[in-house]
Amino acid sequence: MIENEIAHGKKICPEAELVWGWGTPAGKLRAERRARFLINAGEITEGKKILEIGCGTGVFTEKIVRTGAEIIAIDISPELIERAREREVSSNVQFEVMNVEKMDFPDNNFDSVVGSSILHHLNLEKAFLEIKRVLKPEGRVAFAEPNMMNPQIMIQKNIKPIKRWLGDSPDETAFFRWSLKNRLQECGFGQILIEPFDFLHPFTPAPLIPIVDKVGQMAERLPILREIAGSLLIQAKLIK
Repeated sequence: MIENEIAHGKKICPEAELVWGWGTPAGKLRAERRARFLINAGEITEGKKILEIGCGTGVFTEKIVRTGAEIIAIDISPELIERAREREVSSNVQFEVMNVEKMDFPDNNFDSVVGSSILHHLNLEKAFLEIKRVLKPEGRVAFAEPNMMNPQIMIQKNIKPIKRWLGDSPDETAFFRWSLKNRLQECGFGQILIEPFDFLHPFTPAPLIPIVDKVGQMAERLPILREIAGSLLIQAKLIK
């Protein structure tokens, strides 16, 4: 799995933000909204020490560091980390090539661990145990991940030709929120909240973004319809 992710990072590096959907007008709006969630759910404030996993080219690092927090941002791909370093976002940020499933940090080192679209690339058990190890007592986690209940996501993650065509790595998947909650509980996390989020597709034409975004945010509040939103927002606290 790790070897596939390293190869995938190298392959998509020149156009990574387009592959991920963060480079379009709708994608940029989605990224700002997602970054606000990570900041709030992760309780990221000035002076806190934050670990961002799967930072890629630094799209979210650049937004999170506005809080004044100290951030160490890691990714398994040397090519993506090199692009992130080219941003020169802040002296408060340190980019490192590192495997989330086997990190070099000491125990009890971070106030929060955050990440966007990273857990679905990982061995969850290994990743959660490492995240738990490097978090301070009662530290927080905040992630945004693809929702397997979304029809496009379900097709994209399970039909191999479509998966390849859309630029996914071979091993990546998506999550059902109830099973993901169980995995977090098993690894010692509590106060878990996992919410469906985001009906705005990254390739929505620019003129349609305001209305699609407005309707999408309304749909996020509807009990049944919300379950097929494109993403899951995940927050939890280390309790043991």
